[in-house]
Amino acid sequence: MDLLRVLEELKSSAAAVQARAAAVLDASQRRAQSRAGVPAAHLGRGVGAQIALARRDSPHRGSRHLGLGKALVHEMPHTLAALASGVLSEWRATLIVRETACLDLEDRHRVDELICKDPDSLDGVGDRKLIARIRSITQAIDPASQVRRNAKAVSDRYVSCRPAPDTMCFVTGLLPVAQGVAVYAALSRAADSLRASGDARGRGQIMADTLVERVTGQAAADRVPVEVQLVITDRTLFTDRHGESVPGVDASPGRTGEPVAPVAPGRDAPAYFPGYGIVPGAWARDLIRSALGLGNNQQPPPAAGRQESPPGAGDGAGAGAGAGAPASPPPDEQRTPVTLRRLYLDPVSGELTAMESKARAFPAGLARMIRTRDQTCRTPWCDAPIRHIDHIEPHAEGGRTGYTNGQGLCEACNQAKEAPGWSAETVRTTAPDSPARIEAGETEAARPATVGPAGSRPATPKPTGPRMAAAPPAPHGASPRHTVRTTTPTGHTYISTAPPLPGNPAVT
Repeated sequence: MDLLRVLEELKSSAAAVQARAAAVLDASQRRAQSRAGVPAAHLGRGVGAQIALARRDSPHRGSRHLGLGKALVHEMPHTLAALASGVLSEWRATLIVRETACLDLEDRHRVDELICKDPDSLDGVGDRKLIARIRSITQAIDPASQVRRNAKAVSDRYVSCRPAPDTMCFVTGLLPVAQGVAVYAALSRAADSLRASGDARGRGQIMADTLVERVTGQAAADRVPVEVQLVITDRTLFTDRHGESVPGVDASPGRTGEPVAPVAPGRDAPAYFPGYGIVPGAWARDLIRSALGLGNNQQPPPAAGRQESPPGAGDGAGAGAGAGAPASPPPDEQRTPVTLRRLYLDPVSGELTAMESKARAFPAGLARMIRTRDQTCRTPWCDAPIRHIDHIEPHAEGGRTGYTNGQGLCEACNQAKEAPGWSAETVRTTAPDSPARIEAGETEAARPATVGPAGSRPATPKPTGPRMAAAPPAPHGASPRHTVRTTTPTGHTYISTAPPLPGNPAVT
C-alpha cells in the first residue's frame, strides 16, 4: 500500500514538472514565432501538437496539456503546489482549471487560494465534491460566470462517432439539455408506440433503429448504402462462409499470375471500414449481402458493366474492392444501391498504384486513394478522421500533387504544421513512380529501435546534396510502406508509416 501511494504521488509530481515544461515551451515558441514575423493572433500555433508528439498523445490531448500547464504556472500557483506535492492528481488539477475557466484572473486567484492553499482540506474529497465546492465558491464570487459558462457550453455542442467493440460504434451528441431531452423523449415515444402495436424488437433496439431512420431518411435502419468506401479484397468479397472461393469468379490479380492475398480455406482476410477500422471479412460480406437483399448463403454478384480503376492506376497487379461503379441492380426496388470500384495494389509492397496531377489541389480520385491508404490522420498518435489532403513537400516549394507527396491529416494537424519550423518529407515509398528510397546517411545501423509508425528519435542532419540510397530491407514478412518524417521546430523528428491495407502480404 505504501508503495502504491508513493508511486501515485510520484506521478503527480511528474505531472507538475510536465506542466512547467509545457509553459516554458509555449513561451519560447511564442518568442521564436514573434521574431519570425508571425502575426500576434497566430502566436503559439503548433505548440500543443509538439507537446502531443513528445507525450505520445493525440493533438487534442496535447492542447489540453498545454492549457493546463499555462493555467497552473501563470494563474493557479496553489493548485500547482498541491499537484507537485502529490495531494492532487493530474485529473483533479484539470477539474479545478476547467471549472474556473470562465473567471477573470483575480477571481481565479481567489478560488485557487480558497481550494488549494490548505492541502489538508483536500484530503478525502472526491471529484464530485471538489466540483461542487468550486461551483459554490464561484457562484458567490461571480454569479455572472455561470451565465458565461452556460453560453460557452451551448457553443461547444457537437456530434462525434467513436468505434466500439464487435463492429459497433458510439454516436454521441452533446446538446443543450432541452434539446437532448426532447430527442430522447421523441425516440421513447416511438419505441413505446411500436412495442404497443406488437413490434418484437426490444425498446432500446427500436430507439436505435428509429434514430438511424430519422437522421438518414432511410425506410429501414439496416438499408445502409454501401457507399462508405468499404475496403475489401476481391478474394474475400467472393469467398463463401466456409472460406472457399466462389466457383466461376476469377480473383487472380492479373499479369503476375500469383494472388496478392491468398485466403486459406476457413480464413478470411480482413476488410477496412472508414471511421471504424479493421472488420472481419465475413462481416463485410454480410453488410453487402444485406444491402443487396441477399440471404447469408448467397454471394454478391460480380459487378456488371463499368468497373472503374483509379485514374492513372493502369493495369496494376493486385486487386482490392471498394465502392464506385454500379453493380447489377437488384430486382427488388427496396434494395439499397451497392457500387464497386477496383483499386490496384502492387504485388510486392501492397501499396496502391500511384497517380499524379498537375493541379494545385488533389483531384477527387487521387484524394480518395490517399484516404484509403492512410485511413486516419498520419500524425503519430492521432486517430482523428482525415479532413485535409496535404502536400508533404509544400506546393509553394515545388512539391508535386501526387500520391507519394500526399498525406491525409486532420484539420488541427494540418494547421499546426503551417507554423514556422515545421517540415515533413517522404523518406520511403514503394509506389511505381518512386522506387523504395531513403536519404543517404540514414542507414539501418544509425536508426534506433524505437523508430516506427509512432516512434521518435533525435534530429538527424539532412544531407547537403540530393544523393539518395536504397532503403534498408523491411523486416521479414513485411513490406516497406509509404513513410513520412516530420520535424518539429525544436528539431525532434517523428516517423509515420501508412497502415497495411487488406490484401497487403504483410497482414495476410
